[in-house]
Amino acid sequence: MKHNNKNILFVLCIEHKDCDDLEKRKVYQVLPDDKAADEGYLIIVDEYGENYLYPESYFISVELSRKVQDALRIPR
Repeated sequence: MKHNNKNILFVLCIEHKDCDDLEKRKVYQVLPDDKAADEGYLIIVDEYGENYLYPESYFISVELSRKVQDALRIPR
């Protein structure tokens, strides 16, 4: 999933091997981080506003309407 990490705001979890805190088929917010992306990772924000580093291969990017993004965005 090579991409410009600045443009990806939300991803869908498609794998959670060895990561009990991830849920398959759940949408997560992403924090842009070029260094993490260069290493093949994404910074994912959980429902509590905490962020964690996960393999990029565990997710696919999703395009959502602005209204849906606003509803899902975790306040920081």
